[in-house]
Amino acid sequence: MNRKFKCHPHTLKMVMMATILISSLNLYGQEKDQEFSQSLENGRLVNEGFNRCTNYVNAWMKYADPKSGLIPRNITDSKDFWNAWDAAADNYPYMVLTSSILMPDFFKGKALEMLKTEQQITPRIGKLPDTYSFSKEGFKNNQIDTSQIIFGSAEYMKDGLIPLTEWLGRSPWSDRMIEILDDLPKLTKIAQNIQGDFYGNSATVEVNGDLMQVLARMYWFTGKRAYLDWAIEIADNYLNEKNLPTVALDHLRIRDHGCEIISGLCEVYIACSYAEPEKRKQWRPLIHSMLDRILEVGRNEDGLFYDEVNPQNGKILSKRLADNFGYTLNAYWFIAQMDAKPIYRDAVIKALSSLNEKFRNHNWEGNADGYADAIEGTLNLYNREQIPSVKDWLDSEIKVLWKFQKADGMIEGWHGDGNFARTTIMYCLWKTQGIVPMDWQKDLNLGAIRTSNGLKITLATADGWKGQLKFDEQRHKTKMNYPADYPRINQFQEWFTVDSNKKYSIKNVNTNKISMVSGKKLSKGWKVEVKPGEILYLELIDTNP
Repeated sequence: MNRKFKCHPHTLKMVMMATILISSLNLYGQEKDQEFSQSLENGRLVNEGFNRCTNYVNAWMKYADPKSGLIPRNITDSKDFWNAWDAAADNYPYMVLTSSILMPDFFKGKALEMLKTEQQITPRIGKLPDTYSFSKEGFKNNQIDTSQIIFGSAEYMKDGLIPLTEWLGRSPWSDRMIEILDDLPKLTKIAQNIQGDFYGNSATVEVNGDLMQVLARMYWFTGKRAYLDWAIEIADNYLNEKNLPTVALDHLRIRDHGCEIISGLCEVYIACSYAEPEKRKQWRPLIHSMLDRILEVGRNEDGLFYDEVNPQNGKILSKRLADNFGYTLNAYWFIAQMDAKPIYRDAVIKALSSLNEKFRNHNWEGNADGYADAIEGTLNLYNREQIPSVKDWLDSEIKVLWKFQKADGMIEGWHGDGNFARTTIMYCLWKTQGIVPMDWQKDLNLGAIRTSNGLKITLATADGWKGQLKFDEQRHKTKMNYPADYPRINQFQEWFTVDSNKKYSIKNVNTNKISMVSGKKLSKGWKVEVKPGEILYLELIDTNP
């Protein structure tokens, strides 16, 4: 008896794509097979990652407050309010980031509307935000708590608005950050005694660490000298024999909500090395003393940091390993180069080299956010130190992170979900070498791999695709005005970047057609068409490296 087999359209499409990908490997010689097959695999991973990010945005929008449009802190006990240091700092920004790449209508519409609403209804002292209750349609707290406002403002800027600015450049989000920063001195310039139940009782050093990172970056971004002077004022408060964190503190968190002071002091030190060299000279022995002591008492045998130590007596206060090890090692890597301290680079190499052997499927914090932070920090350092075993670890652990996502797109239902998207986007940008597809669609596979003189790029789709590929540029220069691409928390790494003053050769391997394209054109968007069921193979060559 003859029966017609019926297949779900999505399943049929996936089978079709798998057939295309497998058959394509026989089209070229063995050497090209290896390179293009890696690019194809990268494209498959990017497709999965990008779809996971859009699903996350759509899942969270179901829980947005119907009247204000703002998202809650979480979907359980805190679903009645928005707050600056969680909802705004950790979750909303990565909805914006995701939509800026993959969901243009959402980015130009709802994402911007949420910002405008937040600017209208959450400021309580000048432009500084306070916690907003949906049911009250007003502030959650009847009385003003300046500690909460200071803490929320610092976190919103450092964890949320700085990353968006590093990706987007000047935008309504950078404008929001600058207005918060400019109004913060109404309450404080140097945090002295932040009261409240904030993450391990280290809120004061966390706020000052946040502010130094924001101020150092905003100095370069705006050219406003007052920001650097303010950052120096905070740094001077710590970089002395009495108040150095490894001298004055009897508990030093080397994980988040504590490690910010280490990164903040080092970022101001880096800024002064370019803009105020006498300060660098003054601070150098103190910065080195702090970093040396942390290496001495703060690491396990594999070179990873403990959550918390007493730097005065060397006692380990929490033996759990910090998922934020990469955030702290960022400072070690750059200062190793800047101050000719090979021991600091050795510390980075030691930690990275241990990951693939001992720390696959490690229980970072016991949640998705722990994995996201560990992967992000490692990606940042791998961008500078491309140790082969680290690549294997990253490819392994991203799959562990992705398993936290539920079928409806939600991850864990709290503000840390945003970091799932942040790190996934970072991972995908590595796998495309910084290329993003304008007019992205759900079945598009875009992958790339670096070669000795350029890139090999693959695009595949069952339905066909017509759009533009936007190649990356040196964003640290073009968007932020930084003097160097120093490793820093929540940056979006630069992989292959085009120079607007150069010409690049792009060969369509399918047709053997060669095009000469300017770097400026590539960075703005280069038109590409992929036919239904086709895999497009492209080779980009830097003609004047």
